[in-house]
Amino acid sequence: MHPVNRSSERLALRELAAADVDAVLAIYGSSAATEHLSFEPRDREQVEQIVARSIAAATATPRTEYALAVIEQTTAELIGFGRLAIDPHQQRGATIGFALHPQKWGRGYGVETVRLLLALGFHDLALHRIWGARSPLNEASAKTMSAAGMVEEGTIREHVLKAGKWRDSVVHAILEREYRPDP
Repeated sequence: MHPVNRSSERLALRELAAADVDAVLAIYGSSAATEHLSFEPRDREQVEQIVARSIAAATATPRTEYALAVIEQTTAELIGFGRLAIDPHQQRGATIGFALHPQKWGRGYGVETVRLLLALGFHDLALHRIWGARSPLNEASAKTMSAAGMVEEGTIREHVLKAGKWRDSVVHAILEREYRPDP
């Protein structure tokens, strides 16, 4: 499926473009935004590579990764990054991830982003199960995924190596029969 075109009242998901590097760098280069993610802050070259790979993946057949810009509707500004990746180890399953610019935190944009990714997965891609993993310390992400209807399933022990230390991940998931479109 290309291009992705999903929107809510305040946000839209769209394909990444080469011109998005600076906006993605403002998120992925931020120590605050990446504190609970599985990687350290990225530099410009790394972000350029991420954007280029995402653009290339968008037209792959079959498409297995949806790395998308999260756009604020009123300003047309890229405020986040959302990703849905088909899980090769699970029939009709995918993982999601998301990150927002720290200046946009606390406004409910995370829940809207997750709901848009779930709609993409369940409505457009006919998936059965979508899951995401978070840092055990990331309570905001726990609340976000729960508010979008995802259920905490358990812990993957020492799942992520970050800053030279192993970190657990807490898994949240939702099944297609549990999914409810936006309230």
